[in-house]
Amino acid sequence: EEGEEETCARIEREVRDCLGDPNAAQLGNDPTLLRQKSYVDELEMEVDEEEEQADEKKKLMKEKLWKLMCTYLPCDVLSLQKSIVQHVEYTLARRRYKKDKGSFYQATAVSVRDRLIERWTDTQQYLSSKDTKRVYYLSLEYLLGRNLQNAMSCLALRNRYAAALEELGYKLEELTEEERDPGLGSGGLGRLASCFLDSLATLNYAAWGYGIRYKYGMFEQRLIGRAQAEFPDFWLKEGYPWEVERPDVQYLVKMYGQLEEDGKDPVTGRPRVNWVGGEDVIAEGFDIPVPGFHTWNTNNLRLWTSKASCEFNLGSFNDGQYYAAIGEKERSEPLTSVLYPCDNNAPGKELRLRQQYFYVSATLQDILRRYKKRPEHSLLDLPRKVAIQLNETHPAIAIPEFMRLLLDEECLGWKEAWHITQNTFAYTNHTVMPEALEVWPLPLMEQLLPRHLTIIYEINHHFLGEVRARWPADQGRVARMSIIEESEPKLIKMAHLAIIGCHRVNGVAQVHTGLLCSSLFPDFYEMWPQKFVNITNGVNHRRWMLQANPAMSAVISKWLGTHDWIHDLGLLARLKDLSSNPELQRDWQEAKMYNKRKLADFIKRECGIVVNAAAMFDVHVKRIHEYKRQLMNILGVAYRYLRILSLQQEGNTEALGQMVPRVVIFAGKAAPNYFVAKDVIKLVLAVAGRVNNDARIGDLLKVVFIPNYNVSMAELIIPGTDVSQHISTAGFEASGTSNMKFCMNGSLLLGSRDGANLEIEQSIGKDNMFMFGANTKEVDQLRRIINFRKPQMDGRLRWVLEEILSGRFGATFHDLVNSLQPGNDGYMVGHDFGSYLEANEVVDSIFKNPPAWTTKCIDSCASMSRFSSDRCIREYAEKIWQVVPHQFKPPGKVANVD
Repeated sequence: EEGEEETCARIEREVRDCLGDPNAAQLGNDPTLLRQKSYVDELEMEVDEEEEQADEKKKLMKEKLWKLMCTYLPCDVLSLQKSIVQHVEYTLARRRYKKDKGSFYQATAVSVRDRLIERWTDTQQYLSSKDTKRVYYLSLEYLLGRNLQNAMSCLALRNRYAAALEELGYKLEELTEEERDPGLGSGGLGRLASCFLDSLATLNYAAWGYGIRYKYGMFEQRLIGRAQAEFPDFWLKEGYPWEVERPDVQYLVKMYGQLEEDGKDPVTGRPRVNWVGGEDVIAEGFDIPVPGFHTWNTNNLRLWTSKASCEFNLGSFNDGQYYAAIGEKERSEPLTSVLYPCDNNAPGKELRLRQQYFYVSATLQDILRRYKKRPEHSLLDLPRKVAIQLNETHPAIAIPEFMRLLLDEECLGWKEAWHITQNTFAYTNHTVMPEALEVWPLPLMEQLLPRHLTIIYEINHHFLGEVRARWPADQGRVARMSIIEESEPKLIKMAHLAIIGCHRVNGVAQVHTGLLCSSLFPDFYEMWPQKFVNITNGVNHRRWMLQANPAMSAVISKWLGTHDWIHDLGLLARLKDLSSNPELQRDWQEAKMYNKRKLADFIKRECGIVVNAAAMFDVHVKRIHEYKRQLMNILGVAYRYLRILSLQQEGNTEALGQMVPRVVIFAGKAAPNYFVAKDVIKLVLAVAGRVNNDARIGDLLKVVFIPNYNVSMAELIIPGTDVSQHISTAGFEASGTSNMKFCMNGSLLLGSRDGANLEIEQSIGKDNMFMFGANTKEVDQLRRIINFRKPQMDGRLRWVLEEILSGRFGATFHDLVNSLQPGNDGYMVGHDFGSYLEANEVVDSIFKNPPAWTTKCIDSCASMSRFSSDRCIREYAEKIWQVVPHQFKPPGKVANVD
């Protein structure tokens, strides 16, 4: 039999084969492949001549410009080496002889980007020539992860670059570690948006993403004194080689000021208003090419950064007012400094609204400019050529902003503008918690966006007229459905604005969409049932299986006898008939152990904790929130610890011998002003400190909290996981997508009856998932009676809480303990705790039977095809956007272009 080193070496060879470059020749990796000439947009070629002369001159210019770069960049190993070294010397002005991983990473990234840009340029020209309908995806965050290996895989150039770098004295894997994760997102919402962009490009849809280029991300999480501490995320410190600054793409965004009447419209008789005064901020674009996997199509992600319209006031400077000279710059730049600035104070709320409006206004101006480039395009036809998707309520201010642009800038009437707006926009809701739906104080809106408030009033007036016409005597319904909440101060409900202003509203899981229609927006559903649709979330399996887990991917390809599953995840179903095969199980277990050892090495290096790779790796990684119930998990860990000590005191060696060694891994960030969540992190660290330093426990139990969780870390953690916890309170998680990633990677799920857990259970089978706890209806009933019929606390939970209060784990955590007392426990931790412990016992019993466990893992992975983001995007295209793929292909090879 192979030893550990031989097994690892074999797996790494299989990984290189799996991550090879199939279809490289068809993807343009040939120096004689011709670029398309007929797609060049002659409208962009301005010539100051008479018309006839200009046409002739354009033809000559077009021919000359095309011939200069008429073939795609060569992609043989020698050409790639030349490209890398040239960028080291000329782009970075570094010495190519000096051993410098940072410089060679940057140069390699720019070399790859060169090849993306020529595909990006040709894709956009092709799509323009077809005048195809475009999708524009507006999201406040994108959690991209590292780009180098993803881009190489999409271009089918990974092995060629690896060989090129190896001859230059570098390993591709080492250079990959030089890349920092972009600080453009915080969690599932941003990662979903990134998966969608990947699938849109891979499936050849014409689509762009729009967002904000955050200078300092959300924050870098560090653990200091067994607590979370926040620091700026300097992800742009060394530059970001994947972006292209667009100083030619700038827009003025107006805020504050006042309205002045300017007579009446001669056609409609409506009063005209001018929005005057206030301050102007410049939005400048930065583009990141988004390649499709093994296709020529390359889409775009455009991110906005804020600049002052007057960056430096020389007059103030010369008067000695040095701070005043840069005052406008200092006020403008924070707009795009940080993702989700704290909004527990008035200035924070104002900054959030300014931030959202800033990127929405720039985006809509850009969309209109791009649409109007073709002279034949009429604004009335815009919904036939443009689909705008709002990812959550953050960009909902786009509805009144688009109306403002159409009314004030394009001089359309209200009826035409509203028809265009409603038929262009669609809205995805990602929450089921009313308190999480965005609302803005009306006085803030009036101060910051006075013109938009008048438009919102007008939208609400027309809409409530429809409501009254349908339900004449139902004032309660009118109040519930109004955009304006009559509170003190009055509030603007952005979710209502989005529903009214969009032609489609979708939930992201079956149970979630049901709750939208029955609980969150029942009045709107009764009025417009056809407007609401379900599209269950999905993830990019190429990123989360092929790239994150090449060891397991190699096993899948070996046993399927093909790599085609990478394009068609449905082929995984063939593994179900083989899941009990001992040889497949051996390969699967070896790949899992390979990944677990990598994770164990990372934990030792980053956290200083030595863990046994043979133990069960029990993982709970996601944003820290009460409803996600990391608190229940760590209380369960504390119970396990106390139980081990109790058995030792009893001398019950038989029961101790039956316990499964566990490594419990936590990771995730708590919002800076979410003090309960930060207390949960403190408790996790306190329990970890006690358990990991108790010599009596040994390898039976270890607790790890990995700081600063991000995509790159997830790509390491997920493949090395045995069981993953998704235990949110039923009815609180809209969908969740990390559950899909873990299941695709051969992990079993311990889950509550919430979000996409229920649909995953339907797909993989109840026997392959460990479900527990109250369902959504039961939670609703329990929350209604919690204050006057207090439940009995589980004795095991009481024991744990008493030990915490006694100081067993250091601090006494009174606030957390009090939140779990009967009557206070709104997230049902106490109610579900008993069934949670029992589910964990079932997990232990099956883990002790490796063949049975592995069969479940293979069956689960093989049943996950419906959770690919490819399926998800096809449903959006059909149900909401009404778009079809347009695949760009180069015209072919040529021997001589002279």
